[in-house]
Formats: sequence, C-alpha cells, structure tokens
Amino acid sequence: MSVLDNLKYTKDHEWIRVEGETAIVGITHFAQSELGDIVFVEVETEGEELEQHDSFGTIEAVKTVSDLFMPVSGEILEFNTALEGNPELINNDPYNDGWIIKVKMTDPAELDGMLSAADYKSLIGL
Repeated sequence: MSVLDNLKYTKDHEWIRVEGETAIVGITHFAQSELGDIVFVEVETEGEELEQHDSFGTIEAVKTVSDLFMPVSGEILEFNTALEGNPELINNDPYNDGWIIKVKMTDPAELDGMLSAADYKSLIGL
C-alpha cells in the first residue's frame, strides 16, 4: 500500500499535489484497492467553481459507485481525459497517470487542514 510523502490527503481518500496555484487531485492507492476494478469515472464539473468537500464527480467500480470530493475549493481546470478510455489507470498508477482533475485553488490555506502522509497512514492502519 503506497502513501507518498510529497502529497496531502483527505479522510475521504483523495490525494492532492500542489504545483503553484494548481492542485492535481486523485484517489489514493488504498481507495482504489478498496473499490476494486474501476470501470468508469464521471466528471461533469469541468469549468465550475466548487467549495471544499463538494462532490465533483463519481467513480464506478464493478461493485459500487462512489462520489469524489473536492479536497480544496477552486475551479476545475481539467479532467484527465485518458481516464475516459482507460479508467483502470487509477488502479495501475493512482498517483501519476491515474490523476483525475486539476484545480485552480481559491484558498490555499485549506491545505493546512489536510492529512500528512503519516496522518493518512494512521487513518488507514499502516
């Protein structure tokens, strides 16, 4: 179970990597392993501005559909269109090729309330 030290995490199992004013968001290795084989990702909020904790889309696995939540407030700049034809990228590489959205953050201070890698490991029992 990989948890990367250079990312921030949410209790809802999203990760966030900050690059300037942009945040790249996906789900954690733990989350994808719990979901199983991911078959579809839907994000219809591209171009919208959402608040922290709002749902920005859904992720569908063989047995379940789960909401995806905004780790920080901001405008959704981009959806990873590679997931349209290859949603399994999230299973294979959740922290790189399996990223889901890019967000222009409106309140970077919200990052302070997120979990560190050590805190996230404690949350999932590692």
